[in-house]
Amino acid sequence: MKKIEAIIRKSKFRVVKEALHEVGVNFFSYWDVTGIGNEKEGHVYRGVSYSTSDIQRRHLAIVVNDDFEEITIKAILKSAATGEVGDGKITVSDITECYRIRTGEKGGETLR
Repeated sequence: MKKIEAIIRKSKFRVVKEALHEVGVNFFSYWDVTGIGNEKEGHVYRGVSYSTSDIQRRHLAIVVNDDFEEITIKAILKSAATGEVGDGKITVSDITECYRIRTGEKGGETLR
């Protein structure tokens, strides 16, 4: 099993969620986060200067069986990309075990 974590633009969340549902990833957690990116200069929008050092993003945490790892990553990459600085990052970690609290069963079947 793998835990896939993605930090994406908040504006791309709906598109990413739909892409994940299309490939069969129907359960994941998400929350709003603020981070510091590589871009150091500010921007001007409608005459107002604002800093880009603190960036509002959405963090997704998805646990999938090994056979869904590549499918999930491709769905996020395709749907979250704008081609601009600040599109985000994806990290992948190994999960050693998963339990369904309601029944006590464990293993990959708990993710279905």
